[in-house]
This record gives sequence, structure tokens and C-alpha cells, in this order.
Amino acid sequence: MDIYSILFWVLSVMAVGCALGVILSRNPVNSVLFLILTFVAISGHYILMNAQFLAVVNMIVYAGAIMVLFLFVIMLMNLNADVEPQKGQMVQLAGVISGGVLFLIILAALKTAATIEVNPTSTDIGLIGNLGKVLFKQYILPFEISSVLFLSAMIGAVVIGKKEPGQDLPRSEEKAVQQ
Repeated sequence: MDIYSILFWVLSVMAVGCALGVILSRNPVNSVLFLILTFVAISGHYILMNAQFLAVVNMIVYAGAIMVLFLFVIMLMNLNADVEPQKGQMVQLAGVISGGVLFLIILAALKTAATIEVNPTSTDIGLIGNLGKVLFKQYILPFEISSVLFLSAMIGAVVIGKKEPGQDLPRSEEKAVQQ
């Protein structure tokens, strides 16, 4: 077994384990931390595929900025409270059915997926110029849709974080507003 295979399996086990930690953790802050570790493992896979630019962008954008936003929303909405509503039988049944369907879709995709061999010594795979050409020629519509999605998420975060006028004002300011 060569070093690439060992690193691949270590990063794969780390990614799957941390992804399970995201799903199974009851504490939302721990889920976000597991998600950051999942992104680190995926960035390791990018480095193994000689896509250093994607690895760095993944770490900066996802593990950095997006996770800070997730933590901000969790702390803003106080999702860390230990109060969990009781779920009905129908909700649990719907979760099991949707999880089973997702599992079947993943199995079908893995069955029909072609194997791709990556040459670790190839130097033109992760170049930024090649990435830009593919991104802005073949995948321009998904790229633009994701930018609109990020914009709507930022607007949603601002709307959620905005307080109503006059809320949580100190007593002296409340008197000034009433006069």
C-alpha cells in the first residue's frame, strides 16, 4: 500500500465519522464543529487529487466563513437549549422513509458511477485557469444559482437578526422614544 492509499483511507474514515457526528450530535455547536472537521477531511481529498486551489477555497469559504455564519445563527436563535420537542410517530416514519430513499439513491449512484483514475504526478489537474474555464463555460447556470442562494441566505440572516424598533432599549432611551 502506498502513501496515497493510506492517506485516502484515513481521510475517508475521518470524513464519514465526522459526518455521522454531525447527524448524531444533539448539541448544535458540536454538530458545527464536526462539520468543520468534515470539511478539513474533504480538503485533504482535494490535495490528494492535486487540486490545491479547491482545498484552500474549501477551507477559507466553507470551514471559515460559512461555519462562522452557522455558529452565529445557532447562538442568535439560542438553539443550544436542552429543550427538544417530542416528535410524533408520523415525523419519525417520514424520516426513516426519506433516509431509506436517500440510501437507495446513493447505492444506485455508486453502482453506475465510472471509476476515475487520477495520476498523482499530473500537473495540470488543479490549475486555476482550467477550473475557471470549466466553471464559467460548462457550469455557469449552477454557479449563478448558488450565488443567488448565498445572497438569499445573507438576507435571511439579516432579517432574522434584525430587532423590532424599540425592543431591548435601556429605560432612558425608552422614555426618550415615548416623548
